[in-house]
Amino acid sequence: MLFPTVDFAIFFVVVFAIAWTIRPYHLWWRVFLVAASWFFYGFWEPAFVLLLVGSTAANWAIGHDLSRMKDVDGRLNAPGRALLAFGVALNLATLGYFKYYGFFAEEINDLFGLVGAGEVIPLRQITLPVAISFFTFHAISYLVDIARNDIEEPMSPLDFSLYLSFFPHLVAGPIVRVTEFAPQIREPLGERLVLAVPAFQLIVFGLFKKVVISSYLANEIADPVFAAPGQYGSLEILVGVYAYAIQIFADFSGYTDIAIGCALLLGVKFPQNFDQPYRALSLQDFWRRWHMTLSRWLRDYLYIPLGGNRGTKAFIYRNLALTMILGGLWHGAALTFVAWGAIHGFGLVIERELRERYEGRLGRFAVVWQWLITFHVVCLAWIFFRAETFGTAWEMLWRVLTAWDGAGTLSPLLLIVIAGSIASQFLPDRLSGSLRISFSRLAPAAQAATLAVALVAIDILGPEGVSPFIYFQF
Repeated sequence: MLFPTVDFAIFFVVVFAIAWTIRPYHLWWRVFLVAASWFFYGFWEPAFVLLLVGSTAANWAIGHDLSRMKDVDGRLNAPGRALLAFGVALNLATLGYFKYYGFFAEEINDLFGLVGAGEVIPLRQITLPVAISFFTFHAISYLVDIARNDIEEPMSPLDFSLYLSFFPHLVAGPIVRVTEFAPQIREPLGERLVLAVPAFQLIVFGLFKKVVISSYLANEIADPVFAAPGQYGSLEILVGVYAYAIQIFADFSGYTDIAIGCALLLGVKFPQNFDQPYRALSLQDFWRRWHMTLSRWLRDYLYIPLGGNRGTKAFIYRNLALTMILGGLWHGAALTFVAWGAIHGFGLVIERELRERYEGRLGRFAVVWQWLITFHVVCLAWIFFRAETFGTAWEMLWRVLTAWDGAGTLSPLLLIVIAGSIASQFLPDRLSGSLRISFSRLAPAAQAATLAVALVAIDILGPEGVSPFIYFQF
């Protein structure tokens, strides 16, 4: 069920109305939101609701037992550590079967095929359940947080069901920690203020980014260039890469804005997930701004357990690179995603080494070069992220360097949209706050009219139909 559709609009209006009607009955409010979330998830394929329910039941049971398997100092005892390892392995095995079975089966069969062994692992057509990566990450963080005593007591089965399945963040995040979510659903909804104005602003801006900006750039140049780079010259390919960088930002941050806005209307506040990432002056800064909840998850549940900043410089650099490579593999079962993660991982290593050597010795204009280099390294990585194969990625890189045989057919509007989208990353935060204040001062009728005009404009400017959000595939 895509956000920018009539189906979701009807669904959300019904859920919103019922949720606010039953808000004095806190138990039934939570029961209803769980049921609504399961309906939302099963709208595409009802059978996968069983997977979500099964994951919920298994992880709640493991978490409940973990909380009672600790020594007097609060640390897990030996059986508890074994159970934690089992719980994490169970989640990873479930994710691995649905997401990576085909990838590893093909790679292993190809390897054994070199020596004439034939098919070693049977190939199967496995449908990837939507959102499996995200609710698996939520489940793992819950178990680990219990083990680390970051959670004082395990959630009730109902609260954990709502945490894992809450429909605004279920499909593509943001990744919400239990410590951020649980306190908000323990108290009755009527005792919390609902931030309607920021919610409406987020939803409208999110729809504009997804339906208008992302769709336009995809249709105008990004999709054609990545589909057949041999038909385009250097300048067109370069602009196509810039367009994809903006497209994926507009698409994913647009989804996040809508998700945060819908959650706010239901009385739940999610953490921020994007903070003008293309204004970053380093890759480290980029990952503090891009998919911020995933960045923190990778740091807390992968980088730190690997050793983090402890140990020798080589050991720290290994942890950095490995974290990003595994983060790339999380995005998809393809070597192109591994390459995307490796570019960021080794880029972070090189950046850290240079910072240690030259920090404090950079000139006054170095900030411009830092931005240019960071932005283009990110764009280089996006080529591998978007390309279907390595061959396509290498062809694009080769043609960027060699196919300067024409000016191409780039429309002025396309260039304006790309330049304007990049420039918007440098707008001050107070501008958004000013718009919110101005909107809040309008009379209710004027607010409704403004929203109606904005939605009609988005519908007119957007294409027919709505493509799925890019991160639905992860």
